[in-house]
Amino acid sequence: MFGRKPTGNRLKPTTAPRPAERAAPRQRLGFSSWRDQHLYSLFSSLGRLVARPWATALTALVMGLALALPLLFLVLLNNARSLSGGWQDAREITVFMQPASDDAAAAALAQKLSARADVVAVKRKTPQEGLDEFRAMSGFADALDVLKYNPLPNVLIVTPREPARGQDPAVLAALKAESGVDLVQYDASWRRRLGAILELAQRGVFVLAGLLGLATLLVVGNTVRMDIQARAEEIAVMQLIGASPGFVRRPFLYTGIWYGLFAGAFALIAVFAVQFALSGPVGQLLDSYDHRFVLQGLNPLAAASVPFVSAALGWLGAMLATARHLAEGHPE
Repeated sequence: MFGRKPTGNRLKPTTAPRPAERAAPRQRLGFSSWRDQHLYSLFSSLGRLVARPWATALTALVMGLALALPLLFLVLLNNARSLSGGWQDAREITVFMQPASDDAAAAALAQKLSARADVVAVKRKTPQEGLDEFRAMSGFADALDVLKYNPLPNVLIVTPREPARGQDPAVLAALKAESGVDLVQYDASWRRRLGAILELAQRGVFVLAGLLGLATLLVVGNTVRMDIQARAEEIAVMQLIGASPGFVRRPFLYTGIWYGLFAGAFALIAVFAVQFALSGPVGQLLDSYDHRFVLQGLNPLAAASVPFVSAALGWLGAMLATARHLAEGHPE
C-alpha cells in the first residue's frame, strides 16, 4: 500500500509565452499610440487655425499669391510656346522678283529651283493673286480699285529642306545671287531670337519660383515662430513633465502643412480664375487675325503637384522655426 501512487487529477505545467508573442501586443500598442498622437496633432492644429479664421486666411492668401505668380507666368510661357510653335517650324523663303520681271522669268526661276535637291517645294504667286489676297485681308478694296496698275511683283515661296541647327539653307545664297531677284526674305533670325527669348523667360520663371518659394517658406516660419512664442508656457510645462522634442514639435509641423495646403488651394483658384477671365478676350483677339487658339491652363500633373509642393514648403518652414526655437528647450 505504501508503494501505490496517488491517482487524482494533477495540474499540468503551463508554458510561458514566447518573447515574440509578448512583443506583438506591445508593437500594436506602440503603433496605435503613434497613430493617435499624429491624428490628435493633425486635427488639433487645424482646430487652432479655424479658431482664428481671419489671421489664417490672410496668411494663406499671402502665401497663395506668392505661389500663384510663378504658376501664372508658367501658363503664359506655355501658351506663348504653343502659339509660336507654327512660326518656329516655318522655314519658307520668300523671293520677291524685280518689278520689271515678267511671268515667264518667274516661272523659269521656279522650275530651276524645283530641280534642286535641297528644295522641297516652290510656289509661285502672280501679281494678280497677290493683289486679290491683299484686297481680301486688308479691307481696302475700294482704295485698290483706284490704282491704275498693279504694283506687286511676282513672288516665289521656296520651302527648303531642314538645314543643320543654327545654319541657313544653301539655296538662300543662290537666290540672292540670281538676276531678276529684288529681295530674298528668310526670317530665321527673328525665329532664333524668339526661341532665345522663350528660353530666357523659362529660366526667369524658375528663378522667380525659387525666390517666391523662399518667401513662402519665410512667411510660414515667422507665423509658426509667433505661435511658438504665444504658447511658450504650455511648451515649458510639456517639457517639464518629460515631453520629447518630437511631441512638442509635431503640432507646429502640422500647422505648417495646413498653411501650405490652404496656400496651394488659393494659388490654384487664382490661376483658374485668371485663365477664365482671359480666355474670352484672348480668343476674340486671335480670331480677328484668323487664328484659332484656345488658352491653355496648367496640365493635370502640374495642378496636382501644387498642393504637395506648397505643403512641403509649409512643413519645411515650420521645421526650421521649431528647430530654431525649441533646440535648447526655451521657446521664448
